[in-house]
Amino acid sequence: MKNSPETLLCHDPDQKYEGAVVPPIFQNSLFTFPDWEAVDGAFDARQEHFIYSRGKNPTVDFAEKKLAEIAHADRTILFTSGMAAISAAVLYCVKPNSHIITVKNVYGPTSNFLANYLKEKLNIETTFVSGENAEDFKANIRKNTSLIYLESPASATFCLQDLKAVASLAKEKNIKTICDNTWATPLFQHPLDLGIDFEVHSVSKYLGGHSDLVAGVIMGKKQEMEALFSREYEWLGGKISPFEAWLLIRSLRTLPIRMQRHQENAMKVAQFLEEHPQIAVVRYPALRSFPQYELGKKQMSGYSGLFSFQLKTNDIEKIKTFYNALKIFHKGVSWGGFESLVYAPAISYLKELSSEQFVNMNIALSDIRISIGLENAEDLIADLRQALEII
Repeated sequence: MKNSPETLLCHDPDQKYEGAVVPPIFQNSLFTFPDWEAVDGAFDARQEHFIYSRGKNPTVDFAEKKLAEIAHADRTILFTSGMAAISAAVLYCVKPNSHIITVKNVYGPTSNFLANYLKEKLNIETTFVSGENAEDFKANIRKNTSLIYLESPASATFCLQDLKAVASLAKEKNIKTICDNTWATPLFQHPLDLGIDFEVHSVSKYLGGHSDLVAGVIMGKKQEMEALFSREYEWLGGKISPFEAWLLIRSLRTLPIRMQRHQENAMKVAQFLEEHPQIAVVRYPALRSFPQYELGKKQMSGYSGLFSFQLKTNDIEKIKTFYNALKIFHKGVSWGGFESLVYAPAISYLKELSSEQFVNMNIALSDIRISIGLENAEDLIADLRQALEII
């Protein structure tokens, strides 16, 4: 009998320790064996034994198995951060002088890694496309294209890519695909089921959910994940700590109920903003006004709490006044925690990206990104209302 995600995430692996409901933290660097033969056998099957925690660790293993179940993956590998996971997945898929296609609104550090670091170190070129139509990718495929990197919904504008269509196109050309699925989580979107080769997440966001851990994860099929483990994971050393893996196990137990609340609150706030005279546009895939609403319904089963809106002013002082007037919304980077956050993408994007990249991402100074937390939705709306009234 296959259980639902809610049930799967509330139960830990069958192995129990002294009847503990919560699995222990294996905070140790190495594991010992009774004799030569046992050590020898473990090294013959390194990915199935606990030898050294840079490789496998029981606490980390618990968390990885939970994630694999809800993502419909054969295997997952946890990393120290989302960028550690992303860079490892990308490096697995490329070689010197190859070519990558990605979307213009990809996460800022990912954009820099693809466009700048890989170009400098491996002479890999990256083409940025809108990605709203699968033809955008098809038209830019070259003989040396080895990877299509997706992020759906994408940063800042939340535009979607047709994951099934792009995956099908890539397979015809023997091109690997990676999708950053942090926004939707494995509860609301299953890229692997749609044909994507690798799914990546910043675990620091909804999967962690409590703003107290930084981690990343790669998900995929058994053979390729085993190869990635032996190379990009062990050689680059981006291991997660047992304690952070334990925090993640704790967080996953409440993921379904948290995502339900994030979604309900975000919809109420988005509808309020959409009707407010000071707002030019709200970018939230759950709204019927969203240009790709039908695609979202087709490939996602739900929506998270992160979206953006644009104020009807380009006056930077008025924008700052609104931003600083918010009282309940914390001001800071990241998202996906229990708390509501507000951020102006222009603050960091102007520092992380070139002026040309900034323009190409269709971001304006008046764009505001909000992460809707678990507070009372009416309180959040009241906070936004009072801030909008003074600009």
